[in-house]
Amino acid sequence: MGELHLAIRFSCTSMVNMMFIYSRPLLPKMHYVRPLTMSQLEMLRHQAVNIVAARLSRAEPPLRKEVIEYMTDAHSHLWSMRRSKASFFRLMSVFSRLFSVGKRFGEVCMWKNWITTVLVHILYVMLVCFPELILPTVFLYMFLIGLWNYWLHAKYPPHMITRISCANAVHLDELDEEFDTFPTSKSADLVRYRYDRLRSVAGKFQTVLGDVASQGERVQPLLSWRDPRATTIFVTFCLFAAIVLYSTPLKALAAIAGFYVMRHPRFRHKLPSAPTQFLPPAAS
Repeated sequence: MGELHLAIRFSCTSMVNMMFIYSRPLLPKMHYVRPLTMSQLEMLRHQAVNIVAARLSRAEPPLRKEVIEYMTDAHSHLWSMRRSKASFFRLMSVFSRLFSVGKRFGEVCMWKNWITTVLVHILYVMLVCFPELILPTVFLYMFLIGLWNYWLHAKYPPHMITRISCANAVHLDELDEEFDTFPTSKSADLVRYRYDRLRSVAGKFQTVLGDVASQGERVQPLLSWRDPRATTIFVTFCLFAAIVLYSTPLKALAAIAGFYVMRHPRFRHKLPSAPTQFLPPAAS
């Protein structure tokens, strides 16, 4: 009348061979010598989903084809609000450490804690005077972080985290849209509502891409003589910069630039800097 629990433990006979596997490619050699095209991959994925769905539909209890397609991510090329949110949060999680470093460096530049700022200045001068210590310092820092995280890692394999895929907070309409067929089989009013929502989301991406393109277009015309005065100023600046960089040691310039970036807020201005104002406006 009891329950039988089966536990499977994966172990290796040789730790050296197990470490060597990490340096080998995941796929066979022909996958890299003659890679498959996207159409061939989609065709093979479709055939694999049909084979697995046909076999699991005869199991007890049977699984529907929609479950197999969802588990194998067969419709990853189609739009999904849940998948887009999950990808965005995953990307933010990947760059969270970089954002944290930038935030702390901003606090150093604003002299939130003068002791930390002085220590950063000393470390910066040491790295400028001895640039050969930059890479060893970076690798030593990552080693210490990995060693510190060893005492914080989980002792047992982690369970599935539903918040990574946003499956725990997905709206019913977004879930229905994800399982909708292609082309859609819904009513015209529901499709119009989803289309308007998609336009709203895509408009935010369009705004970000437009801002990035505008900044690039502001830099591009500097050498095209579209604005003769701006190009003259920029070319003259490049000439003086070349002379200064040729005659001044690079360590001194790096130290001056670092101290200028981390200067005290008393010596900062609330208005944008001169190089930002100098860039010509982007083309409309």
